[in-house]
Amino acid sequence: MPGKSLDANLEIREGSWAVLGPEASEIRRVVFLEEQRVPLEEEWDGRDPECRHFLALLEGRAVGTARLLPDAHIGRVAVLAEARGTGVGAALMRASIETARRLGHPAVELAAQTHALDFYARLGFEAYGPEFLDAGILHRNMRLTLPRR
Repeated sequence: MPGKSLDANLEIREGSWAVLGPEASEIRRVVFLEEQRVPLEEEWDGRDPECRHFLALLEGRAVGTARLLPDAHIGRVAVLAEARGTGVGAALMRASIETARRLGHPAVELAAQTHALDFYARLGFEAYGPEFLDAGILHRNMRLTLPRR
């Protein structure tokens, strides 16, 4: 899949944890718990039921996920290794941003792992504040102001 361009083979679903949770939790398990060694109790924070969730399906296979918290923070953005670099992450972010706009939020924020700062900057996010450790991984806060349509 690497290097493959996105077209009609990508679908982004939006829904509740009850609907998208089984597939989203498996992606998060692989990316955060296995690859990044995030402690179990830090990954599963109990907030999933209150969030809007996004699931990316590439050629019908769930390969990425993200969530939008009620306060317009985007988090738990994860893409399986075989789908990275294909635009799946950007498509998940665009869907999350558009939902926040639809819900009337003036901005969205996130805590970006520092290796992903450029990815989020390309989407228009601006970093602010110092770097900090979260789950043993360096992060930096980022914000995107949403212009009214």
